[in-house]
Amino acid sequence: MGTTAVVAGRVVAGTGVLAAVALLPWLSGTDPALAVLRARSADQDPSPGQLAAVREQLGLDRGPLPHLLRWLGGLPRGDAGVSWVSGHPVLPEVMNAFAVSVTLMLGALVVTVVVAALLCARTLRHGARPRADTAVAFLAALPKFLLAALLATVFAVWLRWFPSGGWEGPASMVLPSLALGVPSGAVIGGLLERSLPAVLAQPWVRTWHACGLPPGHIARHGLRGAVAGVLPQLLPTVVALVGGAVAVEKIFTVPGLGRLALDAALARDLPLLQTATLVLVLLGVVAGVLVRAARRALLGPALRDGALPALEPCAVRPHRFTRWVACSCALVLLTLVVAGLLRDPSHVNMAARLASPSITHPLGTDALGRDLLARLGHGALRTTALALAVTAVSVLIGLLVGTAGRAGEGLTEVVSTLPAVLVGLLTTAVAGPSVWGAACAVSLVAWTPHAAQAAALFEQERATGHVRVARSMGAGRLHLMRRGLLPAVLPSVLSNAVLRLPTTVLVLASLGFLGLGEQPPAPEWGRLLSENQPYLELAPWTVLGPAGALVLLSVVAVSATPGGARRR
Repeated sequence: MGTTAVVAGRVVAGTGVLAAVALLPWLSGTDPALAVLRARSADQDPSPGQLAAVREQLGLDRGPLPHLLRWLGGLPRGDAGVSWVSGHPVLPEVMNAFAVSVTLMLGALVVTVVVAALLCARTLRHGARPRADTAVAFLAALPKFLLAALLATVFAVWLRWFPSGGWEGPASMVLPSLALGVPSGAVIGGLLERSLPAVLAQPWVRTWHACGLPPGHIARHGLRGAVAGVLPQLLPTVVALVGGAVAVEKIFTVPGLGRLALDAALARDLPLLQTATLVLVLLGVVAGVLVRAARRALLGPALRDGALPALEPCAVRPHRFTRWVACSCALVLLTLVVAGLLRDPSHVNMAARLASPSITHPLGTDALGRDLLARLGHGALRTTALALAVTAVSVLIGLLVGTAGRAGEGLTEVVSTLPAVLVGLLTTAVAGPSVWGAACAVSLVAWTPHAAQAAALFEQERATGHVRVARSMGAGRLHLMRRGLLPAVLPSVLSNAVLRLPTTVLVLASLGFLGLGEQPPAPEWGRLLSENQPYLELAPWTVLGPAGALVLLSVVAVSATPGGARRR
């Protein structure tokens, strides 16, 4: 029954995604022939005759269903059609980009594992209680495109140790892998660091210590239990980079699948977009199966036999230095916001464009001469409120899907690898560009990390002795969920949500930058990062200000969040 539900969920979710993508050229409200013709020739004002010729050539007047059926019919023969823009066969182009993105993802996975191991080394060695780690918050809040630009400037332009772009050999993947893997490793490491102390405090650990077993041997066995709860996060955090690393791919000119899918979506190149989406969906399913198999191997027969130790919420015990850092960050952030609110965020002064920080402009000015401190202060409430709203909705959806167990597993696998930009284009096509449309689009994909984590933890908690005893005594599902399962799972899910808060801000900004969300001149933090990205090398203060504010917000949020779950 469980396997049937998973397969049915994968089929239904995959079919729904492909059907929605097939409707994109007709849902957008604009002539798809116009988008295709502009992508072909950059002609901004084509004649009616040219548009009619494109419609006839592509058969756009017949609607989406014939195109979808013809595309599906060619797949068993290895024929995914030809690109509406270039006229070249789609499948070789998609597979080449997929191979590049998978290679880059594997490099990012190595960096992720190394960063996570370094962050957890102290906890694994000493078995300390979980602490609010400012290093985790700092690294998790780093915008990937900003890290990519800094790495390219330092190691490619100044030191010339690595290529600045292209994809010509192993050296070309070092800097992009670092840019993608360091923030991902911080997220995985932060979650793992909060779950390790509970595992290492279990009775069997004390027994093994008393028997004189080597600490390394005990640590390896303890790591198995902690990794099993965090392992599902690899799907939405690392595997999703295959289609979601667009910014880094553009900075390093990597011919990956993310760039290809985005360009196809903007050009309404339907065969190319459908094939790229299908590859991403299949990747999510395959990766989900592998992650589940690895997780079951780590937990062993105890998961099947209901012999796992129970989960119990535990509080973070901040170190004195950590408390001092968190309070300092909160004070600095509050000072910046209050000072910015006293200034005009919309005043344009072209004579002071890209001015460096000074007494008049403490954070400098942007390309239009607007004061960055003012825009930072006025965008604080808008940025924080919107990101918190999206995070709250995502957590709620994730918990609901997670409680469904294996029935929601297929849906999570399919959606995990979809780029938020693609969902944003679909949402905008239906509802039009707006800040709430962008928030809805992000919520439609941002729930997957929480669903994957919640489903794994719910499964582990249901396989504990106290739940089995409670069921034998007649406890109902609602009672078990309210008194046993949810209190054990919720703290870990909230910790995950807080670590991903800066990512939510940046994804919302990317949609606004494409005209799908917050529109200028709104002083939103993520948009400040996006619109000032081209000036990073010329005027780095235009990006460092909002990036620093994101880091401060992340440190404060992580410090104020309760810890994960511990075993009892």
